[in-house]
Amino acid sequence: MDPQQLRTLTAVVRLGSFSEAARELGYTQSAVSQQVAALEADLGTVLLERRPVRTTEAGERLLEHAGPLLLRLDAARADVRRLAAAPTARLLIGAAGASVTPRLAHALAEVRSAYPRLDLTIDQVARADITAQVATGALDLGLVDGVAAPSDPLALPDAGPLVTVAVAEEPLAVALPAAHPLARRPGLALADLADARWLDAPDVAMDLDRLRTVAGTDGFRAAARYRGGEVRGLLALVAAGHGLALLPATAAAGAADVAAVPLRSPRLVHRTELVHGSLPDGPAALLVRLLDGGRPDGLSVGPSAGRSAGFSPLAG
Repeated sequence: MDPQQLRTLTAVVRLGSFSEAARELGYTQSAVSQQVAALEADLGTVLLERRPVRTTEAGERLLEHAGPLLLRLDAARADVRRLAAAPTARLLIGAAGASVTPRLAHALAEVRSAYPRLDLTIDQVARADITAQVATGALDLGLVDGVAAPSDPLALPDAGPLVTVAVAEEPLAVALPAAHPLARRPGLALADLADARWLDAPDVAMDLDRLRTVAGTDGFRAAARYRGGEVRGLLALVAAGHGLALLPATAAAGAADVAAVPLRSPRLVHRTELVHGSLPDGPAALLVRLLDGGRPDGLSVGPSAGRSAGFSPLAG
């Protein structure tokens, strides 16, 4: 199976048009049609109905494989290029939400001391995209965060030979309005909050699908959706009564008119990890060594330090 034909097929399906796919890929429309036809001949089945453009059952099944296959090819290319790359003074880190911790900030200061001309950029990236962007070389390093049992590593999607280093682990708290009837409780059980109104904020707080999974119950209805990346904006919505949110305790605390009640059950923590591929000597490699050789905020160096990325959806 030719990877380029597979990329062409995915572009046609995503754009819903042979001509739009040709424009995006820089081909003629006839070249796009020929590539799709060649892929169909190779597999011995029709993948697309042409007018209108839509996938057949076989085409749908192939697309389920296409994303992971193309990602692994891009990751392999990036991994080999990293090994051959010359040292650089650039450091591009992707982070979601409030995942830049004090420990990481201090480690970055040490890196800047070693590389005074360092061009450092920390970009806000959606949680779901960070691992793939590190694997394909779009990011030098990525900060992933999510919910896990104490000292357990996060589960990451299979995106190539990536490694993670534990950066921080801290308790979770339910953020709710200060006047809420539960605001004075010493702790809360997640299962008891299934019928409450929640804020769906996947880039800042624990996402609602994950809440249902860890609580082992349905519910956790989204009263409103917050697509911003700032915790402050989310807490303003909490304070105004738009819904609850589950956050790292330090992120939930200190906001006006918001109570941060510790999560007592199930026993979970918010964990932050740095994910990377093979690294030539330079700022990124130094940062990894600094983090891997120390004690993450609030926990001992545990099983995630230096581990390979796993094969299940990202905890969050």
